[in-house]
Amino acid sequence: MPPARKPRPRRAKSVKTAAPARHSLADLITVMARLRDPDGGCPWDLAQNFETIAPYTIEEAYEVADAIARHDMNDLREELGDLLLQSVYHAQMASEIGAFDLQDVIHGVTAKMIARHPHVFGDGKAASPDDVNKIWDAKKEQEKGSQRTLDGVARALPALLRAYKLQKKAAKRGFRWKTTDDVFVKLDEEVNELRDAIQSGHRAHMAEELGDVLFVAVTLARHLDIDPEESLRQTNEKFIKRFNGMESDFNNLNQRMEDASLEQMLELWRRQKNK
Repeated sequence: MPPARKPRPRRAKSVKTAAPARHSLADLITVMARLRDPDGGCPWDLAQNFETIAPYTIEEAYEVADAIARHDMNDLREELGDLLLQSVYHAQMASEIGAFDLQDVIHGVTAKMIARHPHVFGDGKAASPDDVNKIWDAKKEQEKGSQRTLDGVARALPALLRAYKLQKKAAKRGFRWKTTDDVFVKLDEEVNELRDAIQSGHRAHMAEELGDVLFVAVTLARHLDIDPEESLRQTNEKFIKRFNGMESDFNNLNQRMEDASLEQMLELWRRQKNK
C-alpha cells in the first residue's frame, strides 16, 4: 500500500490591508540603521563616513534655502525631509562608534532652547528681539565658558557669510567703523592697493588684496544692514534672468552668441536691463 501523501499546504489567502500609516521619525531611524547594517545593508551607505556625507549635508541646507526663496512649499517639505535625513545619518554613524545617538541630539538641542529662553520657560524678561539676542549670547557664553570672540564662527561657512559673522562678532566688542563714510574711505584704499598689486603682476598679492576688497564690501553691507549673502544671491538671479533673455534674443536672430561682438552683446544686455 503506497504511503499516504502529505496534504498540500493551502496558499494563504491574500488579505487586503489598510493604507500604511504615516511614517514617523522612528521609522526613518530604523531605515537608516538597516541601510548601515553590515549584514545586508546598502553597499553605498556602508561606505560613507562623516567626511563624505558632510558635503551632502551642506548641499541639502542650500536646497532648503532655495525652496524658501522660490516660495515652493511642496519642494520645501521634500527638502526639509532630505535635511532631516542628514541629521539621522550622522547620528547613526555616531551611534555605531558609541559617541551619541539621535536621542542625545534631540535632548541636547531641546535643553539648549529651554535654557536660552528664560523669558519663555522661566522668570526672565525680554521686550524686544534685541533683548532676546542679548539673553541668547549671555547664556551661550555661560555654557561655552571663556572663549575667544571669533572661535564660534564655523570655518566651513561660505566665505561671504563667514566674513559677515566674523565682523558682527568683532563689532560687538567695539571693533567697527563709526560711519558708512569711513567704510567707503577704507574701500577706496583697498581698491587702490588692489590696483597696485595688479600692476606688480604678483598673483598671491593680487589674491590677498582682492580678498581685502571683498571683506570691506561685506563691512559696507553690514553698515547698511543688508545681508551680503542674500544681496549677492539676488544679483545672481538677476544676472541669470538677463543672460537667458539675451541668449533668447540671439536665438531669435538666428545668430550664435559666440559669433557676436561684445558691442552686440552689450546692446542686447541693455535691452534686457530695461525690460
